[in-house]
Amino acid sequence: MTPRAVADGLVCDIRVDSRDVEVRLEVAAGETVALLGPNGAGKSTVLGAVAGLVTPTAGGVTVAGRALAGTPPHRRRVALLAQEPLLFPHLSALDNVAFGPRSGGASRRDARAVARTWLDQVGVAELADRRPSQLSGGQAQRVAVARAVAAEPEVLLLDEPMAALDVDVAPAIRQVLRTVLADRTVVIVTHDVLDALLLADRVVVLDGGRIVEQGPTREVLSSPRSAFAARIAGLNLVPGVWDGGAVTHPDAVVTGLAADPAPVAGEDAVAVFSPSAVAVHRDAGSGSPRTSLVALVTDVEPMGDRVRVRTRVGEIPIAADVTPSAVADLDLAPGARVHLAVKAVEVAVHAARRS
Repeated sequence: MTPRAVADGLVCDIRVDSRDVEVRLEVAAGETVALLGPNGAGKSTVLGAVAGLVTPTAGGVTVAGRALAGTPPHRRRVALLAQEPLLFPHLSALDNVAFGPRSGGASRRDARAVARTWLDQVGVAELADRRPSQLSGGQAQRVAVARAVAAEPEVLLLDEPMAALDVDVAPAIRQVLRTVLADRTVVIVTHDVLDALLLADRVVVLDGGRIVEQGPTREVLSSPRSAFAARIAGLNLVPGVWDGGAVTHPDAVVTGLAADPAPVAGEDAVAVFSPSAVAVHRDAGSGSPRTSLVALVTDVEPMGDRVRVRTRVGEIPIAADVTPSAVADLDLAPGARVHLAVKAVEVAVHAARRS
C-alpha cells in the first residue's frame, strides 16, 4: 500500500469515548477492506463515523485528502449500503437508482441513462419500472447496489449486505458485488468468511473497540492471530506464551511448530489448528509428539458427512470434526468428558498479533 494510494483513499482516525472505540483505519484508493469482529466490537461506529452519522470525540475522517469534519452525510461522497435495501417506496427501481446522479446535478434524462446502465450491470434492467413492493429481496438488493454505485461515491460502505437475504440468493448478489466493487474504495462489514475471501483485498479485525489484527485476506484467514478471525475461518486458536516448543495457557498447553517468522520465546503467541486435526477419545492416548487435553463436549453439530464436536478446555473453545460412527461409538453428547489429541505437526504457532 503506497502512501499516495492511502492519501487518495480513506483514513478514519477516530476516538469515540461513549462507545470506547479508538481506531485508525486506512483504506487505499481502489482497495476493498473487510471489517470483521464480534458484536459490539466497534464496526458500526467506524462506518457511522465515515458516513457522518457518528461524531467522534477526537480525530476525524479524510477521503481523497478532504477532511470531512462538519460535512453533512449527503455531501461526503460516501455511500452506505445496509442490510436492508431501504429503497424509496414511492419511486420505481429506475428512479431509485437515478436519485444519486440527479442529486449530483445531472439532468433527469442523463440521470435515468446512468440508472439504466447500472440496472443492467446488476442484472435487473427488466425491472426498471417496478416499485420496491413489487421486488423480491434479492432484486431489491441488486437495485440498492446499483443506487449506491450510480451516485459515484468516493467511498462505498457495505454493512452486512447479504445478511437479510435467503441463502440461495446471496451467492448471486456476492457475484454482483465482485463485479461492481472492482477498483472502488470499499469497506465491508461482514460475519461471512466467503464475503471476506471473495470480495476483500485485506481484512481488519476489531475487538473491544480496537484493531487487534489486520493483513491480506487469505493470510489472516489461514493463519489468524485473533480469536474472532480464527472462528470465522473455522480454525481453533489457543492463546498463551511461547516457550520454544509449546504455547502455554492456564487451561491448556499446546505443542506446535513455529511459523516463519518464529515468535520469540517468553512472548505472547497463538497456536492455530484445524478441527480436522483434532482426534477425540474417551481415554488418554499415547503416540507421536502431540497435545492431549481433557475437554467437556458442549455441542454436536452434523455437517454433511462429518460431525462438528464443540468442546471447552477450561475457557477455551476447541472444535473437532469426526465421523458419525465415531459419535456413536464414543457416545458423544453435550456434557461428555473426552480427551482431545492434536499432533504437533498439525499446529502452527504465530506471534500473538500482527501490527
